[in-house]
Amino acid sequence: MTTDATAPWLIVGLGNPGPEYAMNRHNVGFMVADLLAERIGGKFKRAGKAQAQVLEGRIGSPGPQNRRVIVAKPMSFMNVSGGPVTGLRDFYKVPVANIVAIHDELDIDYGTMRLKLGGGDNGHNGLKSITKSMGPDYHRVRFGIGRPPGRMQVADFVLKDFSSTERKELDYLVDRAADSVECLVTEGLERAQSAYNS
Repeated sequence: MTTDATAPWLIVGLGNPGPEYAMNRHNVGFMVADLLAERIGGKFKRAGKAQAQVLEGRIGSPGPQNRRVIVAKPMSFMNVSGGPVTGLRDFYKVPVANIVAIHDELDIDYGTMRLKLGGGDNGHNGLKSITKSMGPDYHRVRFGIGRPPGRMQVADFVLKDFSSTERKELDYLVDRAADSVECLVTEGLERAQSAYNS
């Protein structure tokens, strides 16, 4: 799928709003979005009717690979992310192929990352909501969190904070995920997959 080099990119970190969720496994998309915002050098602001926080900026060195981006964090709770994302897509006139969702992924081990275009939602409520709103043909940066131990319910596991052991690596992994998003936007999916898929 080709993308329009002049069209902006919408980079969406998925998570739940509120300090009580900030360090949850389910909020790793917000963590990556926060780091991208820090790198761009700006602060998130409320986006009109879209029920999201956004930051506009550019990614990539000056020249043909420099891309206009909107980094967003839906403020609607995970399972209804589709509304804010669709609102932002329409407002900024972003092609679906230029949308990137960053999310936690149960079926990938912690510390592993995969980038892909399109596909199913694998039971992830944030993806389910986005796909229902605009179809599946957007990019995903899948941040592995692994499966819950023992008989712990999935919902309990994703809404718990990363363990102390996991936190030792978390900053590095969030940094790597942010790098992969920048690579995807500036150099394309294949390049990003070969560099970051593990």
